[in-house]
Amino acid sequence: MHKRAGVIGALPVIGSALTLVLASPASASVIWNGDAAGGTAVFSSLLCDAPGSVTAQDNHDGRGMVFKFNKPLGLKRCEAHGLSVGGSRYTFRNDHTYYLGWDTSTNTADAATIFQWKSYGTGDQQQQNYPVLMKVEGGELKLFHIEAGEEWHLKWSTPVTTGTYKRIVLGIHTSDDAGTGWVEAYYNGAKVASFAGRTWDDLGNDTRWGTYGTEVTDKRVINWIDGLKVGTSYADAA
Repeated sequence: MHKRAGVIGALPVIGSALTLVLASPASASVIWNGDAAGGTAVFSSLLCDAPGSVTAQDNHDGRGMVFKFNKPLGLKRCEAHGLSVGGSRYTFRNDHTYYLGWDTSTNTADAATIFQWKSYGTGDQQQQNYPVLMKVEGGELKLFHIEAGEEWHLKWSTPVTTGTYKRIVLGIHTSDDAGTGWVEAYYNGAKVASFAGRTWDDLGNDTRWGTYGTEVTDKRVINWIDGLKVGTSYADAA
């Protein structure tokens, strides 16, 4: 289970121990435990230009170590890309079901993109740059499905309170066929959305958490993320 909710603090302490629970392909199982106690080594790479930073620290709110994605003024991105499992980047696959869970708390109601199910490749190599995407903008948390040709569809939204953790779980069945791909969304334990559509691009997809968007280059954005888990069932990520 994820750690209990708390209010944001400040003092930095960097962790070191990495906890990984490997999957058993024959049954539902945890693929990745992105506990912040393992530091940023739990991610396959960081996309955060200086003076931005991704750190793990204890805010002394009862949660223990959490990730701080700090995007200063003038930057558009501070993200973590992909999962590191056993020291190697985990490769998601087509025609598989994954559940991704995390707690998020932002310092602003306009934090732009906080999660991307990002496609590999650029330009003509892609049909969908990011088939599934979540934003915090205009005081709302929003879930989008983006079809081929950059057709954006808002699938769910809710008012967002800054400085308070929310639990998000996304179930994604990967498919390059719009008829067989699907997404489920859970918010603080309640199912809030379910839809079908293409969820897998030509060169595959990967996770990106943090904050991203040209519309927030004039804002300082902090996204606190905790309780990161990826598995093959809802229970793995809840």
